[in-house]
Amino acid sequence: MSIKSVDERRLREVALTPDEYKVIVGQLKRAPNEVELGMLGVLWSEHCSYKSSKALLRRLPSSGPGVVQGPGENAGAVEIGEGWSVVFKIESHNHPSAIEPYQGAATGVGGIIRDVIAMGARPIALLDSLRFGPLPESSHHVEGIVAGIGGYGNCIGIPTVGGEVYFEECYANNPLVNAMCVGLVRTDQLVRARAEGTGNSLLLVGADTGRDGIHGASFASLELDGNSSERRPAVQVGNPFLEKCLLEACMDLTHTDAVVAIQDLGAAGLTSAVAECAGRVEGAGALIDVERVPRRERGMSPYDVMLSESQERMLVVVRRGREREVETIFEAWDLSSAVIGEVTDDGQLSVVDGRDHVARVPVKLLTDGAPTRRLVGFAPEPPYGLEIAALPPLADPGATLLRMLASPNLSSRRGIFRRYDHMVGDSTVIAPGGDAAMLRVKGTRLGLAVTTDCNARYCHLDPHLGAQLAVAEAARNIIATGARPLAVTDCLNFANPDRPEVYWELEEAIAGLAYACRALELPVVSGNVSLYNDSNGESAIYPTPVVGMVGVIDDYGKRLSAGIRAEGDFVLLIGSSHNDLGGSEYLKVEHGHVAGRPPGLDLVREKAVNRLMLSAAQSGYLHSAHDCAEGGMLVALTECCLLGSIGVRCPAIRPEPPLRLDAAFFGESPSRYIVTVPSRAMPELQSLARRHNVELSLLGLAGGDHIEFEGQLKLSLAEVRQAWEAMFL
Repeated sequence: MSIKSVDERRLREVALTPDEYKVIVGQLKRAPNEVELGMLGVLWSEHCSYKSSKALLRRLPSSGPGVVQGPGENAGAVEIGEGWSVVFKIESHNHPSAIEPYQGAATGVGGIIRDVIAMGARPIALLDSLRFGPLPESSHHVEGIVAGIGGYGNCIGIPTVGGEVYFEECYANNPLVNAMCVGLVRTDQLVRARAEGTGNSLLLVGADTGRDGIHGASFASLELDGNSSERRPAVQVGNPFLEKCLLEACMDLTHTDAVVAIQDLGAAGLTSAVAECAGRVEGAGALIDVERVPRRERGMSPYDVMLSESQERMLVVVRRGREREVETIFEAWDLSSAVIGEVTDDGQLSVVDGRDHVARVPVKLLTDGAPTRRLVGFAPEPPYGLEIAALPPLADPGATLLRMLASPNLSSRRGIFRRYDHMVGDSTVIAPGGDAAMLRVKGTRLGLAVTTDCNARYCHLDPHLGAQLAVAEAARNIIATGARPLAVTDCLNFANPDRPEVYWELEEAIAGLAYACRALELPVVSGNVSLYNDSNGESAIYPTPVVGMVGVIDDYGKRLSAGIRAEGDFVLLIGSSHNDLGGSEYLKVEHGHVAGRPPGLDLVREKAVNRLMLSAAQSGYLHSAHDCAEGGMLVALTECCLLGSIGVRCPAIRPEPPLRLDAAFFGESPSRYIVTVPSRAMPELQSLARRHNVELSLLGLAGGDHIEFEGQLKLSLAEVRQAWEAMFL
């Protein structure tokens, strides 16, 4: 192919531009053949190369005292103590889930599990962050995606313990499916995917290779349009039972030193797996013989084999001469394996088909050659402003509370997480439904807290502040369990970055993440970028930088739950309230607006409140704790009552001006917790709050079967629960 003769339709199929094609010809000093063009196309796609975001991502802090592995590997890893490290990552599977909800979600789960397995870690938990359009119109997406997540996780035997679900109009055609996996590994047994050792063998293991998923990475790098359904074959098909065998076989590999590296075959399939492994070692290359690749379909070309994204496959680099030792492990799990090539020292990825030469491309051109896109961002017109003083006063707090609890973004998620097995593995000690889940590290007293968070409505109104708020709330979720936040993984979901306003959102959100993570001393050790979440060039999603976070507690027996535990406890609000109604659920439900500025965030104040909470939890002063987030103080308090099946009696709220009554009840000021405290611990807690210069307010006493603010509202737990659980599922 010459520059003049190459078909632009062919370039679009592999997600390359004419200018990028010119770069390829210049670097190769010849026109690429069809296989080479396909290989370069998938690895130069936005999904694989991050060519629009790589420069921005360098702003994120990625190092810290406990970091064992930062970005650049299959997943990040952080030490948690007693010789253990937690391995974790979050990734998106948005485009496939939009056109094939069940398989798109299921294979998203399977892919992120393999990322953790490739680090030598045993996966112990899954979380998911989901976004849908309004109900009932988006029911087909909701049903298919939830079933896909549950179907894969339940079958493979990894508990799905947490996550989040939001509904907004902007996700109607572009649902978001972000899957996070968390695993454990002995720190000295962590595996890196580096193709070291010239002459070492490349072993392909797991499922046979088919035609499913070809151009999946390219598909994820384009907007959805009227022709997107034609790309249904680009959606992979998952087999969780086979992946369970693959998982256990890879765990058995830890008992031998015959293995040099393990790499997941995900986006871009064999091309990506081999190139990435080689690319991490200076001067390394690889020779692949596609004739040796086990196939499940006849007539597959070398192009099909190199670009297939068939699931449940891993690439294992094996020390030369010890191939049989490793093959025996996979045979024990009834898995096929084949030596398909070897590591070279020429820096080239060479592909042959028996005796025929098929492709030869420099590894660095594949992995690092995509030209960085120099995009320009411009701030759009500011969203609809909010004049808080013009809002009508709160007339009936009880009626408003019932409407809020029944709204899709605040109602109980039990209808969703009951479809996930969250207890398999016998490690879950805090189940879904609270702030964060917690799992015990078997053989120790360590507890691992995990959560995901992002209020995209805030990010729509102010992406820099919204991203900071996502980090801060995720940290509060972890702290509410009594655990100390350790590190972050992020999944940056945005629309088409070619639009200046979208690229500006991406710049601002990453800057906000970096600022908050530095302030809270939280390194970002892994992540994913998902762009082009648009449909037909019009419907763009809100900027949605999802934050996944892990934390640790030294003794999971001292963990805190969100539900009120004992009648007679004092119910307190830690932190201060302000007129933070911008972007709130109250503003949307009661007044029909998404407007204003998100709640203000003082990160110095945030750290002071968090230090108080951790000190109080470690000292045993608290019986329960719950973060104040969407819906504000009254919704958080109600959730505490419902989760503990105990009511609360409070005097009337009489806010001092300028604080409004609606903001006192439903404002979403950050840096706040609802806690319950036994009377004996009150003096110590008050003294601790003074030392940290943190406001502490008495709301009332736990007890009874009503939620009551004297003279303002009185609702039985039964009627509140009915509203809260009247969700679509």
